[in-house]
Amino acid sequence: MSGFSDYIIYADESGSPSLDGVIDPGFPIFVLAMMLVKKSTYADSIVPSLQKLKFDFVGHDQLVLHERDIRRQKDAFAFLQVDQTVRVSFLAAIDKVFLDADMSIYASVIHKQALKDRYADPFSPYDLALSFLMEKLLFRLQWLGQIGKLVHVVFECRGKKEDAELELTFRRIASNQFNWGYKSPDFTKLRWEPLFVDKKANSSGLQIADLVARPIGLHAINPVQANHAYDVALQKIATLKVFP
Repeated sequence: MSGFSDYIIYADESGSPSLDGVIDPGFPIFVLAMMLVKKSTYADSIVPSLQKLKFDFVGHDQLVLHERDIRRQKDAFAFLQVDQTVRVSFLAAIDKVFLDADMSIYASVIHKQALKDRYADPFSPYDLALSFLMEKLLFRLQWLGQIGKLVHVVFECRGKKEDAELELTFRRIASNQFNWGYKSPDFTKLRWEPLFVDKKANSSGLQIADLVARPIGLHAINPVQANHAYDVALQKIATLKVFP
C-alpha cells in the first residue's frame, strides 16, 4: 500500500434524511456537503486563518462555527447582536477565509418528495447523496494521483444508531457492494476510512462544511432568492448533484 492520502475530506449535512411522515415544507430536501482539501494546505493556511478569525472576534480559538447559531445570532454568537459593524465585519472575515482557502466543495441535494413520488421503495437520501459524492471524489482523487492511498472522510456524530447505519453504507460503497441500479466505478482504487467526530470537536474542516450545507439547500429550493452565503460557496463548488 502507498500510505496516507495527501488529501482529507470533511462532511456535513443539512435537513433530515428521513422519508417517514410529513416532509417539512420549509426545507423538503436533504443536503450533504463534502470539503476536499490537501492536508498541507489545511494545516498551513486554513486552520491558522480560522484560528486568527476567532482570536480577533472573541479573544480565543475555542469558538465553534455553526451556521445556524451565526444566522440566529444566539449562544456563542450573541455578540453579533450588539454592534452591526462587528456583525458585518465578522461575516466578511468568514467570507475571506472561505474564498482564500484552496479547497473544493462537493455537494448533493436530494428532493425528498420527488424521490418518494418516483420510486416505490426509494433508497435513503443520505445513502444516495453519499454514493453520488464518493463517486465524484473518487474520480478527482484518482486524477490527483491518490490511487491506493488511505483517504479519511470525517463526519460529525449524529447518534450511535445513525452513525452505525452511515458507516455500514459507507463501507458498502467503498467495497463496491452498494448497488442502486447502475454500473458504479471501482471504489477500491482508494482505501476509504470514515471518522465520526463529536459535535463539540473544534474541527475547522467540519465547520466549513457546516457553513455551506444549508445555503446550498436554500438555493436548490429557491434559486432566485438572494443568498449571499451560496454566492460565496459557489466559488468553491466543484460538484453540485441535484436528485431526482
